[in-house]
Amino acid sequence: MNNIIRKNILTLKPYSSARDEFKGKADLYLDANESPWDDGSQLNRYPDPMQRDLRKKIAEYFKVEEETLFIGNGSDEAIDLLIRVTCEPGIDRIIQFPPTYGMYEVQARIQNADVKNILLNKDFSLPVKDYQSQMDEHDKLTFVCTPNNPTGNVFPTEDIEALIRTTSGLIVVDEAYIDFSNVESMIGKIGDYDRLVVLRTFSKAWSAAGIRLGVAIGNPTVISYLNAVKYPYNINRLTAGKAISLLDEKNTYKERRELIQRERQKMRLELSKLPGIETVFPSEANFLLVRVQNSATVLVKKLADRGIIIRNRSYLPRCKNCVRITIGRPEDNKRLLNNMKEILI
Repeated sequence: MNNIIRKNILTLKPYSSARDEFKGKADLYLDANESPWDDGSQLNRYPDPMQRDLRKKIAEYFKVEEETLFIGNGSDEAIDLLIRVTCEPGIDRIIQFPPTYGMYEVQARIQNADVKNILLNKDFSLPVKDYQSQMDEHDKLTFVCTPNNPTGNVFPTEDIEALIRTTSGLIVVDEAYIDFSNVESMIGKIGDYDRLVVLRTFSKAWSAAGIRLGVAIGNPTVISYLNAVKYPYNINRLTAGKAISLLDEKNTYKERRELIQRERQKMRLELSKLPGIETVFPSEANFLLVRVQNSATVLVKKLADRGIIIRNRSYLPRCKNCVRITIGRPEDNKRLLNNMKEILI
């Protein structure tokens, strides 16, 4: 890790909050300059900076040790901190495989870290050989989104492992959409590879984008540096409480996940029948990438005029005239199809 983590982070003394310094139970707290008035919610008090109750629940769910977990304000916080603890500004870089999630590049640019783009192959598979030929010591982080956003496809485990064996940096596997897939998570490989970090989120299959909760799972040493540089109270009580309740009741999650999978298959078949649709790409996420024969921009605008919003992805590499359509409830999908039939006639 000495060659991956920035030198100033290796020697950083983390901020110690009042709640870090006292971990026991008391009935009078006069240490953190909080308000003494509580309406019964305990929101007058700072939350646990290490989210111990939530951490235990998440560790049980993913079947991992608690010290392998970083809990963040969405996966975006984990992405940001991974870049901050590894990439020396103006010197080091990240690697990504466009088309992919846009925040990897944005957060790297904010940190003044360079970005090396290695395009996915024409069939959206990982360009393993291209990657192997381009590595050097300044490539500190490689982001692999699987299932990939916006293409929807998954990458074989053996391809990801080939990347890990090639680089001396961290491989960050973003599994934001894996709940909608039947492939095995890379979480099971954490013990095999010290330089593997897996990202998960509550924003998709858990129907909780509004609470902003993400998780990074990896080598305890890497995770310890993320916890050292995070804001002291990055997860609020309301978010932690809601996440715990979701993990306690998994039936709704399971039912909705399975419904999205069924609707995704139906939508792929129905969209393929429409005039003006060139390709509906296979997907293992909760969305479909669709290439239209004419202008994606025109289609997006016409649907927006009818109150239906889809995402124009036509400016991304290998995505000419492509739109991304999120799978909704059955009635939502039916409305979209009916309107597209009228527009594409």
